[in-house]
Amino acid sequence: MVETTTMTSVTPTLDSTLPRRYSDFDTLVDALEYAARGIRGANFYNARGDLVESLTWKEVRERAVVIGRKLVATGFKRGDRIALIAETSANFICFFLGCQYASVLPVPLPLPTSFGGKDGYVSQLRGQMESCDASALLAPAFMQEMSEQAADGLKLKFIGDTAAFLAQDGDAEPNLPAADDLAYLQYSSGSTRFPHGVAVTHRSLMSNTHGMGYHGVRLLDDDRCISWLPFYHDMGLVGTFLTTLTCQVSVDFIPTEEFARRPLSWLRVMSANKGTISYSPTFGYDICTRRAAMRASAMEGLDLSSWRVAGIGGDMIRPDVLREFYESFGQIGFSEQAFLPSYGLAECTLGVSFGKVGQGIEIDLVEESLLVGDRHVLVSNADNDDRKREVVNCGRPLPEYDIEVRDEDENVLTEGSVGKVFVRGTSVMREYYGDPETTRSVLSDDGWLDTGDMGYMKNGDLYIVGRAKDMIIVNGRNHWPQDIEWAAEQMDGIKNGDIAAISVPGENAEEVPMILAQCRIGEAADRAKFVDELKKHVQGATGVNCLIELVPPRSLPRTSSGKLSRTKARNQYLSGMLRAIA
Repeated sequence: MVETTTMTSVTPTLDSTLPRRYSDFDTLVDALEYAARGIRGANFYNARGDLVESLTWKEVRERAVVIGRKLVATGFKRGDRIALIAETSANFICFFLGCQYASVLPVPLPLPTSFGGKDGYVSQLRGQMESCDASALLAPAFMQEMSEQAADGLKLKFIGDTAAFLAQDGDAEPNLPAADDLAYLQYSSGSTRFPHGVAVTHRSLMSNTHGMGYHGVRLLDDDRCISWLPFYHDMGLVGTFLTTLTCQVSVDFIPTEEFARRPLSWLRVMSANKGTISYSPTFGYDICTRRAAMRASAMEGLDLSSWRVAGIGGDMIRPDVLREFYESFGQIGFSEQAFLPSYGLAECTLGVSFGKVGQGIEIDLVEESLLVGDRHVLVSNADNDDRKREVVNCGRPLPEYDIEVRDEDENVLTEGSVGKVFVRGTSVMREYYGDPETTRSVLSDDGWLDTGDMGYMKNGDLYIVGRAKDMIIVNGRNHWPQDIEWAAEQMDGIKNGDIAAISVPGENAEEVPMILAQCRIGEAADRAKFVDELKKHVQGATGVNCLIELVPPRSLPRTSSGKLSRTKARNQYLSGMLRAIA
């Protein structure tokens, strides 16, 4: 369990005693040592908006040093991996940083609340520990039974919580890292069946947090970050924890599971603490809008006028959802210009490109036929009857990066042509840890990373249109599953997240498009009517004739970061694990 104390005040937003440095350090240890000279820090809240614990970066550093010295004393060697369950707590951030003082690699992994059941979670946890060859598992006390099951036979040096670890005897001099040493391993969102731990060096981390803080969000002296994002995901770990530390910003954390129950807790803390920067995938904005619509009093006493950077990333950016958020919360001070689209991935530490601060969402209205491969060169805002698609400008790449858009033969395309996005820069991962074959499949000898994302460049800005591996091909034509899902979600009775568009094998090895729709309708006749209406609606909107299968509520699989996993949905359906409703 997390040890908590009732605090009466948060760490301050302003600090006139310490000049801001934008991650211009060699290592994470150097960054913490500098931040500890100031008075800013990290604060932890519950879903009611109550402050649970508050630590200055100095206090974080003091705890981290004790943990690091004890890691060395208890036999952990440079480069050992420690599986670290990522609860939103001071214990987590102190232990993560304590590992740096021993040159041990923390491996943040999700809590059991991210999974559907105990057995699935234990299996997932064991697979990731085996993948990184973990030497220890540090988890909250309530997880002791699951921890022991997951670690059975792995011969770990330690299994337990922070209190049990600190109760051990021993103290030794720290074992400090160098710039090119690994800082941690980050499991990417899609790595649930075949885990891929992204290996991030201190140099990569410092380069990326500098780029995001200085160029991306353009940090100001009076900035304060608010976050509900999980620490096991790159946006939560790097974006809201490590960037705030390395750029000396005060930050307020709300546990992800608390946000899921009471999403407006995010906005309450933003309002109370005059937060200026916060990030979320599109669905976070969506559930806040939906919850506010359910309660007339939801926005009483809230003021979002201080929010200057409302970042969006982590999945495909949906302008319709963001417009609805602004329509709901503009009345309490939220500015439409605060939206800041971005693009990133764990394999690049985090951030790759950012829109312009204060500009809001910029849309490229593009003919759908041009996005799916009928033609290769895009012509925006064409005046004809073709169906249009809104593509969001994800902004200019950070200065450290080179970006190329390539065709299927890896020829570099000109601006305005859709292809696969390749990235090269200091923040690109060193490898998938312990997996040279998979590393070679995405990372070239000269440092070019195949992101697996499809996009195009326009006037030096990056536009992302989808994932290459999710493409549905019917009769030689490409269809983005996001488009089919969006069309389905416009029908009454369907919520965002209820739909997965996949393809299944048909006759003559052809692909057949299918919609898996979570259904809450009880009567068989009503279900049949719903299927017929959904099929006609999607065909009318996209021209795609889809098979429809209804599945139970909450049955569509998600990644560890909460995103829909179409690959898992397809595999589960074809294997019979995901059963359709009769």
